[in-house]
Amino acid sequence: MCDGLVHADQVVVGLGPVAPEDVVRVARGGCGVRLADDALAEITRSRDVVDALAADDRPHYGVSTGFGALATTHIPLDRRAQLQRSLIRSHAAGSGPAVEREVVRALMLLRLSTLATGRTGVRPTTARAYAAMLDAGLTPVVQEYGSLGCSGDLAPLSSIALALMGEGQVHDRDGVLRPAAEALRAHGIEPVELAEKEGLALVNGTDGMLGMLVLALADLRRLLTTADVAAAMSVEALLGTDAVYAADLQALRPHPGQAASATNLRALVDGSGVMASHRGPECTRVQDAYSLRCAPQVHGAARDTVDHAATVAGRELSAAIDNPVITLDGRVESNGNFHGAPVGYVLDFLAIAVADVASMSERRTDRFLDAARSNGLPPFLAHDAGVDSGHMIAQYTAAGIVSELKRLAVPASVDSIPSSAMQEDHVSMGWHAARKLRRAVDGLTRVLAVEILTAARALDLRAPLRPAPATGAVRDAVRAAGVGGPGPDRHLAPEIQTVVDLVTGGALIAATGIPLA
Repeated sequence: MCDGLVHADQVVVGLGPVAPEDVVRVARGGCGVRLADDALAEITRSRDVVDALAADDRPHYGVSTGFGALATTHIPLDRRAQLQRSLIRSHAAGSGPAVEREVVRALMLLRLSTLATGRTGVRPTTARAYAAMLDAGLTPVVQEYGSLGCSGDLAPLSSIALALMGEGQVHDRDGVLRPAAEALRAHGIEPVELAEKEGLALVNGTDGMLGMLVLALADLRRLLTTADVAAAMSVEALLGTDAVYAADLQALRPHPGQAASATNLRALVDGSGVMASHRGPECTRVQDAYSLRCAPQVHGAARDTVDHAATVAGRELSAAIDNPVITLDGRVESNGNFHGAPVGYVLDFLAIAVADVASMSERRTDRFLDAARSNGLPPFLAHDAGVDSGHMIAQYTAAGIVSELKRLAVPASVDSIPSSAMQEDHVSMGWHAARKLRRAVDGLTRVLAVEILTAARALDLRAPLRPAPATGAVRDAVRAAGVGGPGPDRHLAPEIQTVVDLVTGGALIAATGIPLA
């Protein structure tokens, strides 16, 4: 990651796509950015095309015409620069709470990446100023509502462009809210007076929804590995069997994600004294409940969904999205590449997978608390059942989150609503799909934390039987973080949050001490 200083460990934005890991570094790690020389050369070349059109009497969308349903309105030569400024001011019409800093930085980096392709026609000075604002850690205030995911993430991107013009507000690197003009001046950045085509070029892209997709993919790769860790601890502590995870059985259904999860589960419970305690012929249990037995199938399907979404994200990262665009041979052409359907679909697909993985996790947690299904554990894992409630309400918390995740799994991308006097009569709602996925990812994190907290307590209650080295190390990491073992009831919310933080930081995966997919 980066140290948060301007110019430290910069990401170079050139003609090629930005790597997903660089999106995360800039968005979350505070890395700076700079434009590559080849990008500046291509920006200059395409700007020459726009300059040649600026004095043309023929209509060119976004250069000498209005926008959306006003595309047939001719704009006189002396008002074409004002057209761009008016576009930004009118389109910066967001409402609601400010979105997260990491989302805004991801959005800015991806818009800069499209500017760097030279297909948008902005001036080099404008692209440099945009990069400088991002490099300086200035984060314009972008509000929750305002994008329909078509014609770009219009209001969010317009809020960025407004700050570039020296208007609106930004948070500086320290999180202090400041007038944009003041913050730009403090960093030696001249506010941009937009020229022909530039306003449109700054707002017409899927950068917000794509940035949130890239961040969610990074989170979900970690969370799905954590789900395997949680499932292994639960199977072990519930006296389940790992026989169903055998490689030859999994190979009968050759989904790559399923194979990866099963491999993780086998490795995680390897060497378990708890598992060994019931492997003998005296054990009459033939098979476990689905939430234990089918973990590789569900976790694996989610992994494959993540891989599919990553393929779509990779294509989108390679895209140059604007309307109109300046083609490689110098034509200025209108197009529909700003439509967010490809991104919106996978954002919705991921929300479905997240809800299902969390639902299975909650079912494993619930089994621990029912004395009829937990194979000898005390009711609710309570110290003195009746006086103590143990983890009863921790399961309520997980169940409540899972119920919310099911609601968030309802697709946003099927809900088009016409806009701009029916010119934009079909929109993607990709921004909304991304916003609800972020909430879903947070919910999955918390559900898995409750399962791990509960499974760790159950493993302690199986003493003197010893857990596997990997699962035991996870249990020990939870204890080392200040979460106590079995005992009388205590304030549980801080303990859940402690494990949430361990999950978010990847500490529990690292604690296993083994390579996990």
